[in-house]
Amino acid sequence: MGPEGAADLQRQMTEYTLARAKKLVNTSSTSIEVRFNGGNLELMKAWLGDKLIYESQGEGDLGNNMGRSLFNAFQNNAQQVLLIGIDCPGLNADILTQAFDQLVNYDLIIGPAVDGGYYLLGLKRYIPELFINISWGTARVLQQTISKAKRLGLSQMQLQTLTDIDRPEDLLVWQSYSKVWNTH
Repeated sequence: MGPEGAADLQRQMTEYTLARAKKLVNTSSTSIEVRFNGGNLELMKAWLGDKLIYESQGEGDLGNNMGRSLFNAFQNNAQQVLLIGIDCPGLNADILTQAFDQLVNYDLIIGPAVDGGYYLLGLKRYIPELFINISWGTARVLQQTISKAKRLGLSQMQLQTLTDIDRPEDLLVWQSYSKVWNTH
């Protein structure tokens, strides 16, 4: 793909995912926060609009970034938080609604990805231990997270398994969704 192709793919997936998440925002009191790495606030607002909350991801690995996002959200009085990536084209407003609805009954909602990771993590309180000593970027992420949640005594529910876009062979999945999306 090269750097330009990768940047274009990231742009497309961001816009696609935000379009799905905004459907949920339009029907509830949910807000969307975009965590970004590189760029700046003005560029983000010019691209995605000023109705979203924007924060820099900060330093550290994926676990540090997700933990920081959750900590900040709960410090700002969030009652429930879903962390989602932009690289899961099967994610939609119905799945997001189901995740929020199930957080009433469970401590942890997790959306498993085909590759052994996850595309969604939902919590109703900050649990920093979930993000420590996880082999980020490997096929063990989901299992390590589930095992850790069990050790912590957290009730949990898994959503349907979806494919996220991590490797060149995953692009076929993205292309099948983006063709439908681009015709609307």
